[in-house]
Amino acid sequence: MPIAMNGVLPNQQIAAMIESGAIAADPAVTTAQIQPASLDLRLGTVAYRVRASFLAGHGAKVADRLEEFEMHRVDLSEGAVLEKGCVYVVPLMETLALSEGVSAVANAKSSTGRLDLLTRTITDGGTEFDRIAPGYTGPLYAEICPRSFSVLVRPGMRLNQIRFGSGDATLDDDALRALHDKTPLVDGTAVIDEGLGFSVDLRLPGTSLVGYRAKPHAGVIDLDKIGHYDPAAYWEEVHSTNGQIILDPGAFYILVSREAVTIPPAYAAEMAPYLAMVGEFRVHYAGFFDPGFGHAEAGGAGSRGVLEVRCHEAPFVLEHGQVVGRLVYEHMAQIPSQLYGADIASNYQGQGLKLSKHFRSA
Repeated sequence: MPIAMNGVLPNQQIAAMIESGAIAADPAVTTAQIQPASLDLRLGTVAYRVRASFLAGHGAKVADRLEEFEMHRVDLSEGAVLEKGCVYVVPLMETLALSEGVSAVANAKSSTGRLDLLTRTITDGGTEFDRIAPGYTGPLYAEICPRSFSVLVRPGMRLNQIRFGSGDATLDDDALRALHDKTPLVDGTAVIDEGLGFSVDLRLPGTSLVGYRAKPHAGVIDLDKIGHYDPAAYWEEVHSTNGQIILDPGAFYILVSREAVTIPPAYAAEMAPYLAMVGEFRVHYAGFFDPGFGHAEAGGAGSRGVLEVRCHEAPFVLEHGQVVGRLVYEHMAQIPSQLYGADIASNYQGQGLKLSKHFRSA
């Protein structure tokens, strides 16, 4: 499939890849899977419980490595529980036959990340998680490790997504400054250093509630149940009156960025850590921000980034305004025909501090 220019491929080009057979699936890909700048991937019918996380490595197939690490198989056909603390590999329904000029990056969907459900894509011959080499032809697998909650899954569930691109379309800092001057990307001073920095908000207006901490012994979450669960059964509220909180080692937190973020229609973005480790905590991200996120004309004015934070070995004081992450912007190869939040079921447009869609709103 010819690509008009370097950049992230929009929904109409993803549809063309499906039509040409560059993306194939059984059952066939549905239009509901196609997002403005990515494609949702679906779980297959079996999960392999494995001893440890692994990559296939050069010249090796994931199926062959499964023979080495498999402990037992779980039939997902009627629904099955993936247990907290275990590692599973699930063949996905989609396969790829990319042209030499097209590569791909995968990431967890927003709701997956907010459940602390570590989900990464692996491929035959792969030496990195979530990175698919140009011209890759073969199957896709999801490695799933529930870290805070056990989850009930079924075939066809969409836990991760894939973004296709041609060439290097990343905006350098000068280009990012120029874009911000033309179309403000945050509602304040832009901290630009290898991407657009964003900070944590621990002084939310009108409330002392600043986040949530996952309870360590909560029940199973059925990922098909939307707006169903009582947050209090799974989360402890985190309050602050002085603009700081102390992160507990091993605990998982949902917090929110201080900045409202905008992704203009001609761009996409990916969340990345500000540093590999800042202090004693690590910020994990679901990853992709689609064109139109936070864009006023797509109903997104005031949209903030939700932060998924895990503390490491020692308690750590996190303070209001501390820079914890960055957004890396990329050009779209074409402007998508459909934007995030505009006439599609986008759960987090206009969001502030918000748990995943599975929980009832306060």
